[in-house]
Amino acid sequence: MSQVVAIAGSIATNSKSTELLKLALWHVEASGFSTKIFSVREMLSNNLVEGAAKDSLYFKQVAEQLSCADAVIIAIPFYKAVNSQALKAFLEFFPQKALAGKIVLAITTGESQSQLLAIDKVLQPALLALGAIHVLAGLYVSDEQVERDRYGQLLLDKNAQLKFEEKIAELEGKLVLQLDRIAG
Repeated sequence: MSQVVAIAGSIATNSKSTELLKLALWHVEASGFSTKIFSVREMLSNNLVEGAAKDSLYFKQVAEQLSCADAVIIAIPFYKAVNSQALKAFLEFFPQKALAGKIVLAITTGESQSQLLAIDKVLQPALLALGAIHVLAGLYVSDEQVERDRYGQLLLDKNAQLKFEEKIAELEGKLVLQLDRIAG
């Protein structure tokens, strides 16, 4: 069974990027893949308690899960064309090739469509530097494309929902191909 590790890059408790990540994991699990989620927010709280992050139990767990993963989904908010410094710090703790052999999907949220290029210039190079073999074209959802219902659940507009479903299907398809290559 393929394993998908997810990293929530927001430090906010109720961020759109983290909720989209959880929705992606729900879809991936429904297709039969196992998942594990880690968060930068949790990392920061563990780091404060345990001291040096690289030596913390939390980071050891993340590193172990990453080493076993076939795919990684990273969700991060981008606002004012600046990426999450917390996620950047989180990624810097891993060896240069921590994502070697992994399929990677980035899910990002931001204020407007004008920030889409910032993601390609900032996030993609970091993922490739960590050794990702296949960085899928990411999913970007702007504030204009999402709202919350009266219960606080995210509602994507039709275009964003279609893109979301396409990206999840693409990730699952790449995982199946990778499994077929390994088995065959």
